[in-house]
Amino acid sequence: MSSQTSPAALTSTVLVVVDVQVGFVNEASAPAVPVATGLLEAWQDAGGASIVASFHNPPNSPYEKISSWTKLRTDAEQALAPGLQRLADRATAAVTKTTSNLFLADGVLDLFRTSGWTDLVVCGIDTDSCVYDTAVGAYHHGITPWVVADACASSGGTRYHDIGLELAGRNLGRRLIVTSSRVMTWLNSTGDHQ
Repeated sequence: MSSQTSPAALTSTVLVVVDVQVGFVNEASAPAVPVATGLLEAWQDAGGASIVASFHNPPNSPYEKISSWTKLRTDAEQALAPGLQRLADRATAAVTKTTSNLFLADGVLDLFRTSGWTDLVVCGIDTDSCVYDTAVGAYHHGITPWVVADACASSGGTRYHDIGLELAGRNLGRRLIVTSSRVMTWLNSTGDHQ
C-alpha cells in the first residue's frame, strides 16, 4: 500500500464514520453530514464493511477534568445526525467511545485484526480531533488511513477543519487525503466489489 493512491481491495478496507452526532453538528459542520451519509450508503450498498462510531463524554472524563468540556452527555447530544441511524443499523459495527481515538475503544483493534482490514476510509466530525486522532491511531497500528476531506468537518469552523487536514497530510501523507468523489470512483471501479 505504501505507494498506492487508493485502498487495495474492498474486502480489506472498512469505512469509518466518526461522531456524526447532533451535539457536534452546527453551521460549520452540517455540510459534511450529507456527504458522509451518502458515502456510507453507497459503501454499504457495494457490500463494504463499515463502522459507525459515537462519542460519549462521561462524568469526570479527561475532557471535563482537564478542559472543563461537559458536552456530549445527554441522549439528545449523543444521537446520530438525522438520516444516519438507519445506516448505522446496517453497519458491521457500531462503536461507542469515550476518547477521540477509535482505536482506544475496547475490542476495536481486535475487530480490525480478525476482519483482515488493512485500510480504513475515515470521515466525520471533528476533522481536527476525532477524525485526525482515529487516522493517527490506525497509522500507528499499521493500518492505512484514507481521510475523506469533504466528508469531514469541524464544529470549530473551517479553520480547524483545514488545520486537521494539514496535520494529516504532513504526518500521514498527502496522498491519503482524498475526496468523496475519488472514493466513489474507486468504489465503482471495484466492479464485482472483490
